[in-house]
Amino acid sequence: MRNPDPYEDRRDAGRALAEKLAPYASAHPVVVGLPRGGVVVAAEVARALKADLDVIIAGKLRAPYNPELAIGAITEDGRVYLNELAIRGLHIKPDYIEKEKKARLGAITERLSLYRKVRKKVTLKNKTVIIADDGLATGATMISAIQAASAEGASRIIVAVPGGPEDSVERIRAMKEVYDVVCPVVPPLFFAVSQLYADFRQVEDEEVLGILKEFSDAQKK
Repeated sequence: MRNPDPYEDRRDAGRALAEKLAPYASAHPVVVGLPRGGVVVAAEVARALKADLDVIIAGKLRAPYNPELAIGAITEDGRVYLNELAIRGLHIKPDYIEKEKKARLGAITERLSLYRKVRKKVTLKNKTVIIADDGLATGATMISAIQAASAEGASRIIVAVPGGPEDSVERIRAMKEVYDVVCPVVPPLFFAVSQLYADFRQVEDEEVLGILKEFSDAQKK
């Protein structure tokens, strides 16, 4: 009999995070999810805190011959975070990075236009912002999202993830832009975000659009 997973699914993880984030409800935060899986988590937090919900799209810059390995990330406004250690270790050339940045920015722009049809951008200026994802791995996309929220003028940034490796959590905790990190599960041996869940099925754009529409419609009432 295997050890139980910390979370049943992303909704369960979001509810667990919401309990720990309850003290921030009085600040009327904006909860920002990182598509796609992070939006499911963020929605549960936003419902519990009665907060606004939005997205920041940060696309992973993929290593050559290993698309699962992040060498950095780029946000919808073109801000780039690069993992210089990984880039040096893999001897990645600048021209590859430029091509990857353009490719990922194109994909981000296409997805963002889809999302903005149902949910207009929520301002982050002078707001307490909770950035949620379904887990950390290298932390590259989260770091990029933090930088984007900070550039938009967020007054406080709280990072909320169900779990992740200790080195990534501590790297993010050390960022000057970050006020707090909520990460309930830090496995002694971390190999993938999927290990946090019993059900880690892929989240499709249709589900994200449904969540964004729910919050958009609620705002109109």
